[in-house]
Amino acid sequence: MKSAKDLEDILGRIDGKGYKAYKGIAGRYTFPRFLLLVDHVQGDPFAAPSRIRVRVERGVSGIPPEATRNSIRAVSTRDFLSREFYRQCRLCSRGGRGTGKSGLITIDRPLQEILERSSMVIGSAYVEARFFMGLPARGRGISGKDARAMFLEELPRIVEKSLFMESLSASDLFRHVETAENAEFIRSRLGESGLVAFVADGALLPRASGIDPGPLVDPETTLFQPPESLRVEFMPPNGGKVSGMGIPRGVTLIVGGGYHGKSTLLNSLESGIYNHVPNDGRELVVTSSAAVKIRAADGRSIEQADISPFINNLPRGQDTRSFSTKNASGSTSQAANIIEALEIGADVLLLDEDTSATNFMIRDVNMQRLVAGDQEPITPFIDKVRQLFSDRGVSTILVMGGSGDYFSVADHVIRMADYRPMDVTREAKQVAEASRDPRRKEGGERFGEVRRRAPLAKSFNPRRYDGKLKISAVRMQEIIFGTEVVDMADVAQVVDTSQTRAIGYAMFRAMKYMDGTCCLKEVVEMVLKDLDNKGLDCLGPYLTGDLAGFRSFELAAAMNRMRTFKVRQIEG
Repeated sequence: MKSAKDLEDILGRIDGKGYKAYKGIAGRYTFPRFLLLVDHVQGDPFAAPSRIRVRVERGVSGIPPEATRNSIRAVSTRDFLSREFYRQCRLCSRGGRGTGKSGLITIDRPLQEILERSSMVIGSAYVEARFFMGLPARGRGISGKDARAMFLEELPRIVEKSLFMESLSASDLFRHVETAENAEFIRSRLGESGLVAFVADGALLPRASGIDPGPLVDPETTLFQPPESLRVEFMPPNGGKVSGMGIPRGVTLIVGGGYHGKSTLLNSLESGIYNHVPNDGRELVVTSSAAVKIRAADGRSIEQADISPFINNLPRGQDTRSFSTKNASGSTSQAANIIEALEIGADVLLLDEDTSATNFMIRDVNMQRLVAGDQEPITPFIDKVRQLFSDRGVSTILVMGGSGDYFSVADHVIRMADYRPMDVTREAKQVAEASRDPRRKEGGERFGEVRRRAPLAKSFNPRRYDGKLKISAVRMQEIIFGTEVVDMADVAQVVDTSQTRAIGYAMFRAMKYMDGTCCLKEVVEMVLKDLDNKGLDCLGPYLTGDLAGFRSFELAAAMNRMRTFKVRQIEG
């Protein structure tokens, strides 16, 4: 195996040569306290940065065993080290030294959520960081002097300060780990407590901006205080008793005037499927892991979805028990989004009237009078939301500011006023009972069937026209899969581009389980089982540090939004 001195000599020999001479540095090098692995060298200064790894012996790193004694602690510790590595990259690396990405040293950047990531591996033998380096160039020639500084000066400083416990704060590490462990504990106890979500006393819900998911730092910001009627307590493993608002199973409305915090609360709940970092403000905002945010998505494609619980008797006799379209309306897309979430096993639906199709949500009494029921194919959500719970055990949390008709179907009504929640269930029921002109219930007495569908592998092609595999995430809400562009703009609970990238590779892996008999839920569950057993590395064609964990719901959502997607409906 080569040494750090050998790497220095190679960089000296290739200084000034054409950029492709960098290929000669691929391999392994022993440094005094770590092993350097150069896995892939970029072929051009403007290409994707080179893939690099460093390994530190576990015993030498000093990472304590109690930091990884269970799965949630292990994930959190890896997340903590990734954040420290990223921070040190910013502090120790100059960057911007020449053409293209010259001088870049970076690791996949974690945001507010603590996710399983491929950027950091902690095993019994070693700790491994997977990161990226933009090898420096002047024009198309190698800048050996800058490369030497990166590999032999900057990188060792980054490693020393981020992967050795002697340079890290043990209290910060365990605060990070215990924060996630507490949230996971509460999430695991929601069901037995009859709840679907929990928001702790003192939570800070508003975000800094639409593009900054960090907390809003403002002394005027109102911290969350629950109404006493909904207050519950948990005893997580770290730090003692926690009190806050529990949202029970059933149908819960969040109402109130504009700009009073309705959507902010719902957005926090949709993010509550993930654990958050300390000081995020939402560390103990916890939602069922099977909660799915539902939006309308005009223009999306739908493949043989049974949307008949919501839509029937379309003009020209189109069959809504096996509904397909390449250009869905707001109402048909929202119906399909719900049915697809139920197909995978959602137990909570999160909806906001602002991102819903109005005609899907409500048909008031005046519209019922003017347009006869047999002329309206849509059964509005208001007539199905209770059946979702009574027939299928699926709860709903709904932001509603424009229709009091929902008071009659709600189990609980929370009014937000200046970001403060109040339990107004009794008042809302009184308003509903006093209504002299109630709307007629539509859509029958039962919710209806959720039919299974078997995805067909022949409808998936991850290769370009030249036959090369092409799977990438252009941005957080878009996957390139072969020649197909998968638009996931309405899939709200993807929070990181590395998740999107991993979902793209997971779609490719899912093809091996598509035998025409396995339903979509079974296929995505088999992929998730592979991840549990083998980790994120089983997804990609090579080791890379820019993949992050995801749920079955988002993987299924990506498949459902492929315009080439084909299925076979399974009877029974």
